[in-house]
This record gives sequence, C-alpha cells and structure tokens, in this order.
Amino acid sequence: MERVWGGRRLESLYGKRLPSAALIGESWEIVDRPQAQSVVHEGPLRGKTLHELWCNHREEIFGKTPNCPSSPRPVFDRTGISRFPILCKLLDAQENLSLQVHPPRAIAKKLGGESKSELWYVASAAPKARLYAGVKKGTTRDSFLKSVGQGKVERHLHALEIKTGDAMFLPSGRMHALGAGSVLVEIQENSDTTYRIYDWDRTKKGRAARQMHIAEAMQCIDFNDAEPGLLRPKGEPLVRHESFEIDKWDLQKDREIAETGRFAIAVCLTGKIECGARQFKAADFFLVPAQQPDRLVRPLEAETSLLRVILPR
Repeated sequence: MERVWGGRRLESLYGKRLPSAALIGESWEIVDRPQAQSVVHEGPLRGKTLHELWCNHREEIFGKTPNCPSSPRPVFDRTGISRFPILCKLLDAQENLSLQVHPPRAIAKKLGGESKSELWYVASAAPKARLYAGVKKGTTRDSFLKSVGQGKVERHLHALEIKTGDAMFLPSGRMHALGAGSVLVEIQENSDTTYRIYDWDRTKKGRAARQMHIAEAMQCIDFNDAEPGLLRPKGEPLVRHESFEIDKWDLQKDREIAETGRFAIAVCLTGKIECGARQFKAADFFLVPAQQPDRLVRPLEAETSLLRVILPR
C-alpha cells in the first residue's frame, strides 16, 4: 500500500518485492478485505482467498471459532459480509503517520464505520524514534479542539521514545501516530476505518492536502486516556483483548503453536522458523490451520522469536 509517509525498508530490511519508485507504507500480510486478499500459494487449496477459506472451509482451517455467523459477536464488515476477524500488517514510516483515531464499536456503528483496536510491535526503530499515544494530562475536549483550529495540536500529544522490541496497545478511542524512523508489526481487528486529525503540516512542504475527519474524530477520542505507557509484559502475553490474544515467544526449542483444533497466526520477528516443512524468516507471516498435523514451530537459528496470534475462546 503506497502512503505519503512510506519508504522502502520493507525491501531493504526484509527482501519484500516492492513496486519500483513507490513509497510503501503498509504491507497487508494476512488480510480479508474487499480491496485486498491473502491467497493460498500451493497445495490442494491453491488459489483460494482467505475470504473463501473463511466462508467455505471454516472448521477445517479455523476450527470451531467464536466468530461464526451464529456467534454472539460475529465479525461483519460495513456491507454485512462475514470476514476473517484479524488483519496483520507491516508498517514502514519514513515520515510521521497522520495523527488519527479509530472508533469504538458503538460510535463506529453510528458513524457507518468499523471499530478497530490494534497492537503495534516495533520491529526496527531509528535512534530516538517516537510514537504518540493519548493526550497530555490536563488536556480537555475544548482545549484540544481549540488547538486543532489554531494548528497547535502537538502541544497536547503524549510522545514516547521507542526502541526495537517495544510494543504499544492501541484500543479504539486512543489517539495515536507513529513517528518517522520505525518499522512495525501491526495486529488489529479487521477494520479499515481511520479518522485523521492532523497531518504534520505536510502542505507546507508542497504536499497535497489530505482529508481530515475532525468532527468524526472528536466523537471517538477518549480524553481520559492521558499519557498511556508502552506495554511492560510479565512473561509471554502481550495483549488479551476480546478480538485477539497476542503472545511473544523467544523460541529456544520446538513448540506446538496451538493445540489441535485451534488455528494460530505467527510472524517471525528474528531468526528463522520451520513449521509444516516450510521455513520463515524475519517479517514472514504464516497461518497454521486448526487441523494441520505438524503443529510444531522449530527455531533454526539462535535468538529466534515470534508473535503468536489466536482468537479468544
């Protein structure tokens, strides 16, 4: 996905094949969206999209998931179509991302969008790289809106210095932006609803103006969300959310990715992994089906690590 703030590091760091001369900000790696689909590369289901697997091979690939159409909390897009509930991305920020917010579920429904909570895991960070999350203490709705009108939004932003290996959870309603110089793994609810608030005065550098969504954003921002911190995990769990559970594994020996009957998504962070007679290097994503016989992830190098993503029971 080409973005005004994107770069070329997905190619230089990870060997991703990118369109020539394009600034690529996002690579959608595990995706079931109307405009983008993951596709099976080989095997008996070769050529099937993730959406086709979700609709026609549900129990075989995904097991008895809690997000079936009969579930109390099914995952539908804004057109009413059932979708695979998780979207996984890589982000390359050569410049600052726009300041943005994603709507909580009740507000999303009112605005005609989709709710979105997400995890950012810092795969690579430049010295003194930053991200922005929440507001500074003392910021009120009125003072923030006044600053938006004056072009002085930055005075209210809570900045955090980040390094490789840091992680931040961004629940819907948390205002946020990624500063220049970082590559992220993003695990999120399957949504593409973003309301932009501020674009770092890119028009002063001769860039085209991007659409802002101030009225919608002001309905979504949680102004009680003052100065949140980075995740400080105790052990392997990073996030336990109603839509996904994410763990970080430092893989020192063979390990079952999930019990039989339960699928899992993994992304290799460092080193190299073997699973199901396939090998995966840093920034490779893979989905292990619920009925896959060989469920072991095997480290092939020292200091191999991964993120594991599953759906809550």
